[in-house]
Amino acid sequence: MSFPLLTATAAVPAIGAVVTAAVPAARRDAAKWVALLFSLATLVLAAVTLVRFDPDGDRYQLTESHAWISDFGVRYELGVDGIGVVLVALTALLVPFVILAGWHDPDHLEGERPDRRWRPTQGFFALILMVEAMVVLSFEATDVFLFYVFFEAMLIPMYFLIGGFGDRAGGRTDREAATQRTYAAVKFLLYNLAGGLIMLAAVVGLYAVTADDLGTGTFSLQRITEARAAGELDIATGTERWLFLGFFFAFAVKAPLWPLHTWLPNAMGEATAPVAVLITAVVDKVGTFAMLRFCLQLFPEASKWATPVVLVLAVISILYGALLAVGQRDIKRLIAYASISHFGFIILGIFAMTSQGHSGAGLYMVNHGISTAALMLVAGFLITRRGSRLIADYGGVQKVAPVLAGTFLVGGLATLSLPGLAPFVSEFLVLVGTFSRYPALGVIATVGIVLAALYVLVLYQRTMTGPVKEGVRGMPDLRARELAVVTPLIALLIFLGVYPKPVTEILDPAVDHTLSVVHKKDPAPDHPVTDAGRFGHSPKGDSPAPGGAK
Repeated sequence: MSFPLLTATAAVPAIGAVVTAAVPAARRDAAKWVALLFSLATLVLAAVTLVRFDPDGDRYQLTESHAWISDFGVRYELGVDGIGVVLVALTALLVPFVILAGWHDPDHLEGERPDRRWRPTQGFFALILMVEAMVVLSFEATDVFLFYVFFEAMLIPMYFLIGGFGDRAGGRTDREAATQRTYAAVKFLLYNLAGGLIMLAAVVGLYAVTADDLGTGTFSLQRITEARAAGELDIATGTERWLFLGFFFAFAVKAPLWPLHTWLPNAMGEATAPVAVLITAVVDKVGTFAMLRFCLQLFPEASKWATPVVLVLAVISILYGALLAVGQRDIKRLIAYASISHFGFIILGIFAMTSQGHSGAGLYMVNHGISTAALMLVAGFLITRRGSRLIADYGGVQKVAPVLAGTFLVGGLATLSLPGLAPFVSEFLVLVGTFSRYPALGVIATVGIVLAALYVLVLYQRTMTGPVKEGVRGMPDLRARELAVVTPLIALLIFLGVYPKPVTEILDPAVDHTLSVVHKKDPAPDHPVTDAGRFGHSPKGDSPAPGGAK
């Protein structure tokens, strides 16, 4: 029996959460180091998984399958494709930076209660590790019911991270701050639980359909897709559309897609910066990933039926998020609305149903995670120093803390997809893939790029340039721990901006497979040339031109 690498990658942070929570109350520094070491061990396992994954091999690799609830066809099935293995690596990469960035976030809670059982530091880092374990299992699960369990379970630790360890910056009283944190946490939970309940109904419906056609109900993604391809499982058109909507609604809430997005600005605004990174760079990726893995593969015809509406919603998300980011006065809420715009690009790429769009969407998930983490964590360091999230309270930071200002600028430039930084490649691929099939939507979506430049550059100009404001005088520059967080992220942004091939060559085979499941090919070029070896030959084209030319 081979070593269960995928299980180990999720089990290590789960065990780390238990061990961290069990550290004695007086040893809070030890709890931080325990959490960091377990997150680094998870990163090592994720790196081994990435190395062992063969892009040219089977669709799902490093698979594990064990009976779980046999009477209902539920199995403990894990496997990673190119998209899943990259997102597992992204999650494992970001969590150590989240822990380092939040090193002192729970410290102020230590003196609130004299009870020796009161362990806010242990609880904070244990919850982060538990979220990591749930997210990793969500990226690995190939059993629909198993995926649903972890898709919902991750909400509980996230609820406590937002409500119990939220941001206390600003001129609010403790009661006002607690009220806002509670509101944001409850809104996050209710929105996602509502989506999850609708998905549960669809999961049960899927089981019933498979039981009718296959004789035995199953939740296995591979079994269902193979049965559909072989003609053994025929889902009625109306039934397939309802099931698709049940799944898609839950994923659109998690992503989040307009108009189901309203929980995100509240959650990111009230959470500490590291937890905000956990929300948008890690947890929300489960929604867009699940659209690719489950919506498109389980319900290919319904996915094509819903494509026009989803594309319109994605474009609205791009423009709406960017427009609201322009008008924000709160730094963290600005980044939250920018993320809504970026998720619109990801969903646009997914439902454009082209190889460029899918590659761009997969790459965008990775690049958005890194760029948002860099920008939000530096913003968190800035807010911690000044004690305010309001843009108007800053000015002249680059004169007193030039390294902080410089890293903030790089993170902002990555957010606006500056050429040479990682998000540019993914955004370009999404737009090219969209334009080739839906030129009007591709053109409209490019307005989001212009708006991104506006809100990022205005944010930098108002906070970092100009005369030094009174509250900024004496602000210290980035310290060694903070540089250890930011420097690798910026290095990755530059590296993947110049050389994205290590990621795209893993993603592309999974992209090709997904497109084959939904029976979509790239549109043929309008003006192919006669040289078939260069441009005229279009094996992926919808309708190759006869003779290689029009």
